[in-house]
Amino acid sequence: MKIHRIDHVGIIVNDLPATKAFFLDLGLEVLGETEVNGEWVERIIGLNGVKETVVMLGMPEGQATVELVKFHTPTDEKGIQQSSANTLGIRHIAFAVEDIEAVVAKLKKNGAELVGEIQNYNNAYKLCYVRGPEGIILELAEQLK
Repeated sequence: MKIHRIDHVGIIVNDLPATKAFFLDLGLEVLGETEVNGEWVERIIGLNGVKETVVMLGMPEGQATVELVKFHTPTDEKGIQQSSANTLGIRHIAFAVEDIEAVVAKLKKNGAELVGEIQNYNNAYKLCYVRGPEGIILELAEQLK
């Protein structure tokens, strides 16, 4: 038995068009979009009456993918819960980028917010957190030459 790789990260969203646009602005590409329902998915995820839209997004060079899921049924009655960087659980997805300032500017232009500041870490990386739609936090990392 061995593990091969991280295949994808799944993100449950309410506003699928806005979240999809956020990741497209970042530079990901749509790999596919489909409606999912039926007993097979209900048995996998342990919910009844499932109807969802799934969008798979990928990096231009391949590697891992991001799965955006909009549940039409059943819905989450709690709604979106804003969290801080230190809230327990999975909190952010990190992306290696070129020209971090340009990436941040593009995302901010379309409504994302810089959580803190872009910082130089030991002259090895520029790092920052960006909050997008529905509280999604991305860590951006630019490796310095």
